[in-house]
Amino acid sequence: MSVLRPLDRLPGLNTATILLVGTEDALLQQLADSMLKADCTSELKVHLARSLPLPCSVNRPRIDLIVFVVNLHSKHSLQSVEESLCHLDAAFFLGKVAFLATGAGRDSHCSIHRNTMVKLAHTYRSPLLFCDLEIEDFRAAMAQRLVRLLQICAGHVPGVSALNLLSLLRGSENPSLEDL
Repeated sequence: MSVLRPLDRLPGLNTATILLVGTEDALLQQLADSMLKADCTSELKVHLARSLPLPCSVNRPRIDLIVFVVNLHSKHSLQSVEESLCHLDAAFFLGKVAFLATGAGRDSHCSIHRNTMVKLAHTYRSPLLFCDLEIEDFRAAMAQRLVRLLQICAGHVPGVSALNLLSLLRGSENPSLEDL
């Protein structure tokens, strides 16, 4: 088990691979199923993991995008993601990592504040998405977004790279005082 690097494997022809990392197995599986049903010109491969590091495997494909899924109702979920982040090479944070916070629809039951997730995403300079994965329509819409993001990260969208997309997403945010 070692640090996961974005370019340690050769890309597959017309293949895009996403790794969903989170402690909520049922929600991850439902999201993966929704992604596989989504319309996509590439061959999608969805892998699930409870945490990083991944076991060393010769057969593991190149991972084009990693999405860390945090359930806002579980502090263990956030802790697991924070512990997993140290097992990623810094090059992954150049547009190939995203955070997905789920469970924000019921604020009164949240044990993790939204600002905690905003700070985490800001620290790692990665996009943060909010979605209640328990609601099927929201899950399907998020699956479509993730598939499109995955296609860009895999290099299957001409003229747009993962780093280019990251700069566009970051450019829409208001700069904080420390960035000025």
